[in-house]
Amino acid sequence: MKAVIIEKTSAQPTYHNAALVQVPKPTDLEADQALIEVQAVSFNHRELWIRKGQYPGIIFGSILGADGVGKIVDMKPATGSKLEIGDRVVVMPSIGWSKDPRGPEDAYYILGGGHASGVFTEYYVSQQEDLFKAPEHLTDAEAAALPLAGLTAYRAVFTKGLVSKGQNVLITGIGGGVALMALSFCVASGANVYVTSSDDNKIINAVRLGARGGVNYKEDKWGANLQRAAGGEPFDVVIDGAGGDGLKTFTQILRLGGIIVSYGMTVKPKVDYTMAAVLRNIELKGSTMGSRLEFEEMLQFVTKHKLRPVVSQVWQGLESAEEAFEVMRQGRQFGKLVLQIKSSSKL
Repeated sequence: MKAVIIEKTSAQPTYHNAALVQVPKPTDLEADQALIEVQAVSFNHRELWIRKGQYPGIIFGSILGADGVGKIVDMKPATGSKLEIGDRVVVMPSIGWSKDPRGPEDAYYILGGGHASGVFTEYYVSQQEDLFKAPEHLTDAEAAALPLAGLTAYRAVFTKGLVSKGQNVLITGIGGGVALMALSFCVASGANVYVTSSDDNKIINAVRLGARGGVNYKEDKWGANLQRAAGGEPFDVVIDGAGGDGLKTFTQILRLGGIIVSYGMTVKPKVDYTMAAVLRNIELKGSTMGSRLEFEEMLQFVTKHKLRPVVSQVWQGLESAEEAFEVMRQGRQFGKLVLQIKSSSKL
C-alpha cells in the first residue's frame, strides 16, 4: 500500500523529504483494534514543522499525518465498542490522553512523524477507543479536516477560554484551520467574534463566516482600531496562535481578569507576560490539542450545530502531497488542505 513518510535530508535550510513509498498492508489485528480504509486526510502546520526539523521527537521513516477519515474494513472484538465494519470514522489525532482536563495522563504522542504512526496511508490500524463515527453531515474532505484543528480549537475556546454567549472574543491569525474552527465554535456559542490577519481578504472571509469584524495587525495602533470596531467594549478572551509581541496589545484591550489562550506561536516562540498583565489579573493559558473526552465532546458540538470545517483545497491521491505542502509553505490557504485518497458515497 502507499504511504507518505518523513525522510531525512542534509539540505540547508532544513527541509526533509515527504516521500511516497510502498509499505506492507496491515494484516494481523490485535484485540480491540480496527483496520480502516483511509478515504481522506488533511494537513496541519505540524507536518511542515517536521519537514523543517523544528518539531521534537521526529522518527525518520515513520508515516506522516494526524488527520484522517476512513471506513472500518476489519476489527477485533472490543468490550463496549459501538463500532461496526462499514462505519465511517474519524481518528483521534493523538494517543495517551484520556480525560484529565489539566493534561495527558500517559506518554503523549500526536500521530505522524514520530512514535505514533500517521494516517497518510491507504490503510491504518487504530485502537477502537480512538475511532469515532464521523458526523453524518460532513463530506469526507470536511471530516478529514476536523480532528486536530477541531480538538485544538475546542479545548482552547471552551476548556481554557471559557467562552460563553455575549462575550467579546478575539481570534488572531484567521485563515488557519484551528483559528477557523475556533471562529465557528465561538459564533455557535453566541459570542461576538473579531479577528486579525495580515491579509484583508481573510478578514472579509471571516466576516462572511460570522465574525463581527477584524483588523490588519500590520496597521499602526491595530489594537485601538480593534476596540473601536467592538464599540469601545473590552474583550473577554483572546484565542492566539501567533505568539510574539501581541500580548502587550492584548493586555490593553482585555477586561480585568481577561483570558489569553495560547495554542501556538507561529510568529515568535515567546511572549512577554508583563507586570501590567499581572496587575490587571489577566490569565495566560497554554493549550495544546486535547483529551479523548474533549474530542468526543467536540464531535457532539459539531453535530449539534451542523458545523463544517473550512476546506481550502482538495487534491486527489497521496501523490499530490508535495503540491499541498507547497501551498502550505507559501501560506496561500484559507482553511484546510485535503487529499482525497479513496472515494466514498459521501463526497
